[in-house]
Amino acid sequence: MITSKITGTGTFIPSIKKANNAFLNADFLNADGSVFSSKNNVIIDKFKTITGIDERRYAKEAYKASDLAFFAAQKAIEDANVNAEELNYIIVAHNFGDVKQGAIQSDVLPSLATRVKYRLGIENPNCVAYDILFGCPGWIEGVIQAQAFIKAGIAKKCLVIGAETLSRVVDKHDRDSMIYSDGAGACIVEASADENSGILSHATQTFAKEEAYFLHFGNSFNKNEDEDVRYIKMYGRKIYEFAITNVPAAIKSALDKSGVSIDEVKKIFIHQANEKMDEAIVKRFYRLYKKQTPEGIMPMSIHKLGNSSVATVPTLLDLVLKGNIKNQEVNKGDVVILASVGAGMNINAIVYRF
Repeated sequence: MITSKITGTGTFIPSIKKANNAFLNADFLNADGSVFSSKNNVIIDKFKTITGIDERRYAKEAYKASDLAFFAAQKAIEDANVNAEELNYIIVAHNFGDVKQGAIQSDVLPSLATRVKYRLGIENPNCVAYDILFGCPGWIEGVIQAQAFIKAGIAKKCLVIGAETLSRVVDKHDRDSMIYSDGAGACIVEASADENSGILSHATQTFAKEEAYFLHFGNSFNKNEDEDVRYIKMYGRKIYEFAITNVPAAIKSALDKSGVSIDEVKKIFIHQANEKMDEAIVKRFYRLYKKQTPEGIMPMSIHKLGNSSVATVPTLLDLVLKGNIKNQEVNKGDVVILASVGAGMNINAIVYRF
């Protein structure tokens, strides 16, 4: 029986750091354009308490999302020790394409995956490159698609990347702008005859009633700005309630399909959106099995890296696998869960044995 294994990972973490105190002089406004009654230091302290974010990373002006994707891809290819010419698919998850610093227009022609293939110098026309738009769960969904290609016998090696430059699509008058960051993470997924490791199961859901627009594009909170310029907007409270209600059940669905006991799960790599929300999701997930949340089960990178959307899970996975997060490690035979929630609203999870 052919299984799908992650044989290499790579990440690109931008060098520009922006700490919370950099927002002390920001002109934050309410959605109706009115001024907050609280001072910025109070807003920032509350933000830190809820999200856990101390600082975030922004890409240099010269780099776009496809550049970040390429840098992460190079590292994953090297880590897996594969020949790029043998790749059957390059799948790039993103949400906003290439956005130049200061621009108001996204560039997705050609696809970011095609740009990565070009930068990698791959000549093989049978290496198929395409993008996936699936909100923050895009990278995990790309891995699920890669597994489908492998199980169908039409692929042996796939490169899956999540890359985003969210700092370029945020409204500086919206306090939610402090959440977002830039980054990229990648992995190589290969066919394997080892039935004891690799992807064991997965689950994906899309909720598209009123929750379809919990994340959307909207105008600046500054009513004097150009109405034709749009920014990423979200209904934070609604997303929080949706996530803690629906994500635990989706993760449970994936785990139950795998036949693995919850007691075997060593780590949960969850989308780095909000520390309090992630803690609540994992706590409710364990409660479904009438269990207490094990200490250290959930590695976190949001404190220093912020929320880079599709890049958070592959970046977190790479950091732990490379020993770059204190007191966190994954060993051979360990069962882990990869999970995410985001625009759609989409939810997905993978159960994986190393």
